Amino acid sequence: MRKIIIIFIFLTTAITISCNNSENKTSESIKEPTNKVLLSSQIQWEKLNPARGDQSPQAGTIWGDRNKEVPTGFLAKFIDGFSSPPHIHNVTYRAIVISGSIHNDDPKAKNMWMKPGSFWTQPAGESHITSAKGVENIALVEIDKGPYLVKPIDKAFDNGEKPINIDVSNIIWLDNSETNWITPNSDAEISFLWKSKSINQHKGLFIKLPNGFNGALKTNGNIVHAVIIKGLLNYTMPQTDEVKDLDTGSYFGSIDNTIHKVSNNTNKEVLLYMRTNGDVKIEETKQH
Repeated sequence: MRKIIIIFIFLTTAITISCNNSENKTSESIKEPTNKVLLSSQIQWEKLNPARGDQSPQAGTIWGDRNKEVPTGFLAKFIDGFSSPPHIHNVTYRAIVISGSIHNDDPKAKNMWMKPGSFWTQPAGESHITSAKGVENIALVEIDKGPYLVKPIDKAFDNGEKPINIDVSNIIWLDNSETNWITPNSDAEISFLWKSKSINQHKGLFIKLPNGFNGALKTNGNIVHAVIIKGLLNYTMPQTDEVKDLDTGSYFGSIDNTIHKVSNNTNKEVLLYMRTNGDVKIEETKQH
């Protein structure tokens, strides 16, 4: 049975990244911005596992294509009381609970319900079940390479990875005194979740923007995928200055050095997940 744990290595990684990247080189002027958004209302839903028919969870692709050999992010939606049979996947995935309560563990483990903002990983080849309870149960699922397949447990194998479950209450947060990825005047916070060992060094992180935040998320990476996990974020399109209201499950991203102008005009914090292969700078413009 897995344990809900605090992964101290994430904090060590965060400090290392912060110390080694003292300057973000994103330009203040992007000639041809590639920023794009996808509203939650625009997501197209289909069966995640067509072989299960009406018992299949629903899936809505956000980026990539889970049926091809490309990095992909999609939303998985489960009905109240859903519980899968024991199964494996051919690829490792990471996931974040967006709404409801989700259990993902060994087939014989007791239910350990993860709330919104919780993070888990499922290694390729490991037998497990997934269950859900709540009026609406949605998770963001991310893979580094497809296709994403469901296979029976007689195909199980050990790929050497260990599963991780981190409850929302155990996420490690860093403020501007602990990482230079946040400007000194900002009350934003950041949590480093994972970092790949590949030459591109993709990484995944949580960004928490307090109520009243107004500023920009800058990156020198040429890949940015971000999903709203909680709250309502105002996003300004650089091409037109149009402001988009991004609710839970909505997406913004880019494929080049870029600046993402955002604001939180609500009285609640906004939590978003970002995947990128560059450094990030959170800059807040304080209102006087």
